Amino acid sequence: MAVTAVLEREPETRILPYAVYDGDGHLYETMDTFRRHLPKQFHKDFQYVQVEGRTKLAINGHISEYIPNPTFEVVAAPGSHEIWYRGENAEGKTLRELTGDPLAYQPEFGNPEARLKLLDEQGVHAQLIFPTLASIIEGHMGNNVELMAALVHSLNAWVLDEWSFNYKDRLYPCAYISLADAEKAEQELDWALKHGARHILIRPAPVPGLFGPRSPGLREFDRFWGKVNESNIFVVLHVSDSGYDQIYRWWGSGANEMVAFDRSDPLKACMDTQGRSIADTIAALIAHGVMDRFPNIRWMSAENGSIWVPHLMKMFKRAHGQMPQAFKRHPIDTFRESVFVEPYYEEDLNELREFVPVERLVFGSDWPHAEGLAMPLDFLHEVKDFTPAEQEMFMSSNLKGLLEGKR
Repeated sequence: MAVTAVLEREPETRILPYAVYDGDGHLYETMDTFRRHLPKQFHKDFQYVQVEGRTKLAINGHISEYIPNPTFEVVAAPGSHEIWYRGENAEGKTLRELTGDPLAYQPEFGNPEARLKLLDEQGVHAQLIFPTLASIIEGHMGNNVELMAALVHSLNAWVLDEWSFNYKDRLYPCAYISLADAEKAEQELDWALKHGARHILIRPAPVPGLFGPRSPGLREFDRFWGKVNESNIFVVLHVSDSGYDQIYRWWGSGANEMVAFDRSDPLKACMDTQGRSIADTIAALIAHGVMDRFPNIRWMSAENGSIWVPHLMKMFKRAHGQMPQAFKRHPIDTFRESVFVEPYYEEDLNELREFVPVERLVFGSDWPHAEGLAMPLDFLHEVKDFTPAEQEMFMSSNLKGLLEGKR
């Protein structure tokens, strides 16, 4: 199969009366990303190895298939899987067939100046930037919290080298924080704030630890959340390998780990492990009191979609009816005040507005991922029933306000 050397992009002709803020952009890591600042004592625990002529990741003593091509030397083109995620794959093509010819690594995947040029072409003013491969850090390392902390800092230090945490007031890469060790999490947060981070990424999943997983709402993390509360930054709960894929594997998949783009079994398409992990994380943060104890923190669910929201609201209503004394106030009120939701383009945003106010909805393109939008402004089609003022909130001012520290 031929490799496409240069990504051909359609010109964006739509001009909006406001600056677009994209809440979900990604970079593709290089083989240097996690190892440049990684102490040598951990190099054997995270390395690229050759397996039958292909480069694979060896993590914490095992070969990972989580990302089939962890070098990202070639990738699926942005938006090439859109019809799959819209449920419009009438010909029943596989993701590989939809991918077509792979695309060579492009400068805008890893260079901030090239990304800004791209954003100008796309009609986007600013973008949050998230890693792609970083999901392997907490999801594939068991209870090796020392390795997790070392890799998190190595990633963040590389981001600071290559992008900074605020590039020309337009690109805002995240600082990734693992809560596995509460003291180390505080240290990483202090370092990130010192270097200008405007938001942090927290994995929406139980927190790993030496003695097993636990809730991020436990009191052991209060010092950490207290610092976040005082800093006026916001927390992004971005989709990751949450460990919930194990639920699918219990049903006989035979896999040993999550494989990011495995869509060979229709059962997996019928299960919402992604929605369960974000819903459970937000439920834990509310039910265990974090959002009450630290009311200045704003939380954004990114690339988790939104089909989980209506069910979670029903669960909150029932839980409050059963145990009103356990909540400082109604959990639905807490959610509606503190949580921002970034829906998928294939979802019903009119239905979502029944549960989440427009003031708490954020646009995200997921560029340059194959499951995202090749042209970010195509998301406007999904909010055609919004008023012009609501469209501006969704596409611009809600995220702009978060970056400015508005509450």
